[in-house]
Amino acid sequence: MATADVTNGSEPAQDGSPAKTRRSRRRKTAHLKLVPETKEAREALRQRCEEVAAKLDKSNPLTKDQMESVARATLADAGLEEGYVGWTMVALATAFYQEHVANTPPSRRLFLLPHCLKHAEGCPADYDEFGLDCERCGACSIADFRSVAEKMGYKVLVAEGSPIVLKIIVSGHVDAIVGVACLNVLEKAIDKILLAGIPCMAIPLLSSDCRNTSVDEDWVHDMINVQPAAPKPETRSYVHLMRSAKQMFVADELNRLVPRSRKIIDVQGSGPDGFRSDPIAATESIAYDFLAKGGKYSRPFITLSVYDALTGGNATTSDGAANIEQWGDQVRRTALAIETFHKASLVHDDIQDDDSFRYGDETIHQQYGVPTAINVGDYLIGLGYRIAGMSDEGVDPATTLDIVRCLSNAHTKLSEGQGAELMWRDAGDKRLAPLDALKIYALKTSPAFEAALVCGARLAGSLADYESPLKLFARNLGVGFQILNDLKDWSQDRDNKMDFGADVLGGRPTLLLALALESLDEIKQAELLGLISDDNRADHFRVERVRQLFAEANVFEKAERLIDKHQDRAEAIADDIQPDELRRLLYYLVDTVLDRPQNSLSPADIVLPVIAK
Repeated sequence: MATADVTNGSEPAQDGSPAKTRRSRRRKTAHLKLVPETKEAREALRQRCEEVAAKLDKSNPLTKDQMESVARATLADAGLEEGYVGWTMVALATAFYQEHVANTPPSRRLFLLPHCLKHAEGCPADYDEFGLDCERCGACSIADFRSVAEKMGYKVLVAEGSPIVLKIIVSGHVDAIVGVACLNVLEKAIDKILLAGIPCMAIPLLSSDCRNTSVDEDWVHDMINVQPAAPKPETRSYVHLMRSAKQMFVADELNRLVPRSRKIIDVQGSGPDGFRSDPIAATESIAYDFLAKGGKYSRPFITLSVYDALTGGNATTSDGAANIEQWGDQVRRTALAIETFHKASLVHDDIQDDDSFRYGDETIHQQYGVPTAINVGDYLIGLGYRIAGMSDEGVDPATTLDIVRCLSNAHTKLSEGQGAELMWRDAGDKRLAPLDALKIYALKTSPAFEAALVCGARLAGSLADYESPLKLFARNLGVGFQILNDLKDWSQDRDNKMDFGADVLGGRPTLLLALALESLDEIKQAELLGLISDDNRADHFRVERVRQLFAEANVFEKAERLIDKHQDRAEAIADDIQPDELRRLLYYLVDTVLDRPQNSLSPADIVLPVIAK
């Protein structure tokens, strides 16, 4: 929640736009999550936050840096210690968005409750895919809160974690959130939800214990029953753009934007009657089904958002959905083409890495065999170029040509990066220098960001002022993202689909390995190289010993510093770019793509069970 170094000029600008100099910094934040001890103290600080929020410019969401800066100033004025920064940030955000939530009909609000409010002993409720299925037994306050909210028309969810909440918001089912959670969970909500401009009010739990905790119940009832008292402020939000990016992959819209050449068949459901009776249509059906499945649609979102930022930013207003409807289909198709190339790379990557699952289902090659999967990936590449070349009226041929060139350049770089990784994996000598690893990252991860950014800018007009800075921004964002992904491979991160150290067992060239080889003595270098090549030792033994060697070489801290370095470079580019709408978008991408858990267990501290051979 509190991640900014406010001594580095992160004060909000007078016009409410992000500060032009900002340096978000990872750090431990447990000491910043104190809860005022008495109800009287909490009420006084809450009232002060409401007074401060009333004076803020609400035309744009506060960045994390701005929110912390305001929170610290509020505490300083009240003579309170910095330990209350987290609690104060939640109170400020709640006050900031109270009018937005109040003016949202209850039927369009989501009420989010934590499962830890239940009694740990004897709770009869089970969990389903959406969280706790409350039995309303009366043993805890969950049933009481839920009954009141549902009577008003709220959609109620007893669960934790921002990913499912963001998914519900993007799906278009609700427009605002009212929630109860501990400060640890609310920290993640600020990173994922508030930064997007999603109206949200929250009451922090009185402790971050995960069993039998409590909350100021009268505040929760007041929050549920919040009523309109003033005109709804106009605050920019990325929600409409997120929804538009997702909507393109719903079957009807996907088929409208890119009409199928063959008849639709259900390959999985129809068995021999579908696949065998019409084998020509099967490839297209498999490809379209995979294209519409899963993912965060971050690349299409970036393309749409850059185009919007350079054409007035109207999609981030309250009428954003209507404004997006006025765009030509070429904008959507370009965004769709970028995701199509990404999905093609996933099909081929899953084959090369022999992964078994993607988006919760078996990978394409597991379902249909490797030859068919290779062909489906190739089909998606061809489909991507066909989509990019489908010009609408009003889009000049030069624009279409530039977009195709941009996509082909990104596609070539991606293949070079993947090729370098495969050649390293199959080579006898597994030595790798940090610079070589970073070069592979720049080729494998950055091109997709680059294509999404540059194509969005080209659709909006000339690239003269934007191509170079956007490419450099994409490079630093992509490299930072890939290093972060390396660290997640060694940490308890639910978003990571693999187990601990999967990249080591999979024989992938990582920066962590390169940093370790650079620092360890020759004997331990040889041991490390032997471990990553030894398929005869138990996986747990190999992973734990590699982790120990990585920790000895201090690679986890070095990798964090490299993320900081690339984040600094990306933010420096954002500092100097115009217009403000584009600058805000680049800040948002940095804050979300390079988001790092502040209090997760360090990879160096994780001890895995050792299983001897």
